Amino acid sequence: LGQMAAVRAGVGLLAMAMVALCWRVLGLPSAAVYWFGGGLTAVIVVYVWWRYPLFPSKVPQHQQIILRKRYWLFYALTFMSGARRQIFVVFAGFLLVEKFGMDAATVTGLYLANYVISLWAAPKIGRFVSRWGERRALVLEYIGLILVFGGYAFVDTPEMASVLYVIDHIFFALAIAMKSYFQKIADPRDIAATASVSFSINHIAAVVIPALFGLIWLKDPSLVFLMGSAMAFISLILSLLIPDKPEAGNETTIPSLNYPVIKETI
Repeated sequence: LGQMAAVRAGVGLLAMAMVALCWRVLGLPSAAVYWFGGGLTAVIVVYVWWRYPLFPSKVPQHQQIILRKRYWLFYALTFMSGARRQIFVVFAGFLLVEKFGMDAATVTGLYLANYVISLWAAPKIGRFVSRWGERRALVLEYIGLILVFGGYAFVDTPEMASVLYVIDHIFFALAIAMKSYFQKIADPRDIAATASVSFSINHIAAVVIPALFGLIWLKDPSLVFLMGSAMAFISLILSLLIPDKPEAGNETTIPSLNYPVIKETI
């Protein structure tokens, strides 16, 4: 998972470098950059669809949507992760642009820095999760986010805001601990169906958080980030429920919140 995150960072680095080239060197308007990026993406999709029509699964996957009580902690962490992502994607960007007046080229430069660091750090974070466990990794992430969001609330220099933005992005790589946790507790046949469920849960946060927090932003931007710190604290409490050795039937550290594994008859 760490290596996959590094590959995504490498591709993101290439994409952001192309955007920077289009803006800084070629001087293209934003609309042209969007058309170029969208067109290139469409070409790649068609090629991959033609070249790799099917990836057979070693374990047959459930085709219907699966919701299981014993995955409740994963669902809760996924929702909080989606909410945290919106604060980074939407409001941290607002902070850089509205408060400190950064232009698109400068923000693109920060993205480039993020991807360069992630390209180096993601495999190491993967090894950290493998060695120290999902709970420690997520605890580290959420303690860091509490501090980062608190910093956003009171930062008064563009340099410090940029540092917080880069640190914030690094913590995204620790989210692979959630995927690792789920793989250890899940029925292998539930992986694909639960991926679609987690995607939907993420987008519940994507719809609610920007609209709700956007109203708060109009009154007091600092309050948005203080609420983000509070949400990170809730995520921290949830992460403490992950056992040292998660597995099916041992999903949390509280036995009464675990649910028995029901074996299906095929």
